[in-house]
Amino acid sequence: MRTLSLRGGASLPVLGLGTWGLGEDPARRAAEVRIVRAALEAGYRLIDTAEMYGEGGAEEVVGQALDESVRAGDVRRDEVFVVSKVYPHNASLRGTPAACDRSRRRLMLDHIDLYLLHWPGQHPLEDTVQALQSLVAEGAIGHWGVSNFDVDDMTELESLRAVRAGGPPCATNQVYLSIGQRGAEYGLLPWMRERGMPLMAYSPIDQGGLLDDDAVLGVARRRGLTPAQVALAWVLSREGVMAIPKAARETHQRENLAAAEQVLDAADLQALESAHPAPVRKQPLAML
Repeated sequence: MRTLSLRGGASLPVLGLGTWGLGEDPARRAAEVRIVRAALEAGYRLIDTAEMYGEGGAEEVVGQALDESVRAGDVRRDEVFVVSKVYPHNASLRGTPAACDRSRRRLMLDHIDLYLLHWPGQHPLEDTVQALQSLVAEGAIGHWGVSNFDVDDMTELESLRAVRAGGPPCATNQVYLSIGQRGAEYGLLPWMRERGMPLMAYSPIDQGGLLDDDAVLGVARRRGLTPAQVALAWVLSREGVMAIPKAARETHQRENLAAAEQVLDAADLQALESAHPAPVRKQPLAML
């Protein structure tokens, strides 16, 4: 699979597995562990989660699935890139490392590969960044980044003393991007490209909302693809973008992996562009 490099060094596959919605019901735990294990067996090597998802439950599902897969010899720990996120209300100078420790325990990991501030919050951003950089230096996390940050937020981030001092840089920004929600393309994505920072797109299928979209269905019929595959292929056609769709069924996991190998042609892209044109002025970022 094609890869993208984080600002700071690591190469990631352009398609990963999202886990929003997992870990909310203990009665579904065993089935959810099986679905994450199935994703690892199918070839997924990027898994995204957060302490917010199921109030830590999704991290526990991911941790158990990865632990079982490693013990079974299906994967090596160093083959799988794990992303988690800290709640903004926990992201103080002291609260960030404490939250990270809790996440690492739930994930059963000695380090988290990428740790993100979930969205801008009430604590001084300088304190949060300082704490994240310290976690990198200590080996508790491999890289740090942010989520749901728009251009103004990123500009503030880059102006911080902790960033300008030359510590480990912000590796990525995870935001909502899909054919139906293109606000990030107007200012944010070009800003990130200029700085060699990839964008990690969540909800690339609009939580299923694009599955009955006329333009998407038209391209899907012409290409012999599913609507979800078309929506994913479009997101992955954007320069500097990777995607982390949720897939709770093995068939969808395999279809999504196949979508990462699809290249939409000019006619496909024009059909989608005509129905969902790029923004011509600043729009608020969509956010879930």
